[in-house]
Amino acid sequence: MKITADYINTLNDIEKLPFTTKNDLRDNAPFGFLTTSLEKCSELHASSGTTGIPVTVCYTPNDIDVWSEVMARCLSMSGLTKKDVFQNPIPYGTFTGAFGFHYGAQKIGALVIPSGQGQSERQLKLMKYYGTTFISGVASYATRLSQVAEELGIDLKKLEVRNGLFGAEMFTIGLKNRIMDSWNMDVHDIYGLTEMCGPGVSTDCDQHNGLHLWEDHFLLEFLDPKNLEPVDLEVEGEMVLTTLTKEGMPILRYRTRDIAKIYDQKICECGRTHIKHSTIKGRSDDMLIIRGTNIYPGQIESVLMKYPEVGNNWRMIINTEKQVDQLTVEVESKLSLSQMESMELEENLKKDIKSVLVFNPKILILQPKSIVQEGLKAKRVIDNRKRE
Repeated sequence: MKITADYINTLNDIEKLPFTTKNDLRDNAPFGFLTTSLEKCSELHASSGTTGIPVTVCYTPNDIDVWSEVMARCLSMSGLTKKDVFQNPIPYGTFTGAFGFHYGAQKIGALVIPSGQGQSERQLKLMKYYGTTFISGVASYATRLSQVAEELGIDLKKLEVRNGLFGAEMFTIGLKNRIMDSWNMDVHDIYGLTEMCGPGVSTDCDQHNGLHLWEDHFLLEFLDPKNLEPVDLEVEGEMVLTTLTKEGMPILRYRTRDIAKIYDQKICECGRTHIKHSTIKGRSDDMLIIRGTNIYPGQIESVLMKYPEVGNNWRMIINTEKQVDQLTVEVESKLSLSQMESMELEENLKKDIKSVLVFNPKILILQPKSIVQEGLKAKRVIDNRKRE
């Protein structure tokens, strides 16, 4: 059906419009979705492209201003002020993360240290030397820094870091609490995606019970990922987003594949009136089906983080043996354990994870630092099953 402007008269009429998917953007890469000329754009960024052709997004100067504004809101809600020393240990490049945080922190007026990715020992030395008070990044890197600090004999709680804002990957409450404890800082969760602007779509406030979404810049729908019909408040669904203020590459009804729910709450205890959604449970396209059971990696992490003996690194490995799917959960221990201690931990984890999965997984307790982390984000799932 050809849709004209006459079809759209109320906000509810958005349901008449087709969805936009990542494949649509890839099929028209790099500039096929632009609604303005390249000469009117001042910057571009792109997704990592780890699962296919990178998605490229171009920004006009006004788009950069809007991005800076929403990021400033997120950082301000997380406690950043112009008195802070803000360290940004994210790779500067086509990845959106570093620049979004950089622009937002500059708009607030904080002193920015563009430390970039990696070199963990150097990152910690910079924090101590410059008196860093606020850090950003991905949650798994914050845990990596805590491990390096322990190896170097650095007491993180003696640093001046008091706040952190993390995103770009699955981030459970259990992991958040661990980071808060090891750093003695307040930790906030940020949500965003390249297709919208990068980070800056929503962030949790000091109540830490949901993320406020900037409704003046993004229109949010929650739909059942199976039939694409709207779901009720407090019911999990797929987040579908429409940009409201983008010039270079506005997007209608983008299927994020992220699963969450919107809270039935008019005004938050923090005083904000923007709608609030839950933390991201997982992605509809990352959901695993093992022995007929739907599984999100976050469900596994939620169990693991309850055990103080368990380290922060873990992964799921799925194989097929005799035509039956087998799940092995590899878990680093926080400290070296005896054989008896490892066996006891294995049994406890197996019991608790079975209550989530229904079937018995194999649990393998590894020594600390056994799982090598490559790249910016932690790789939690290795699926070795052969697809027909």
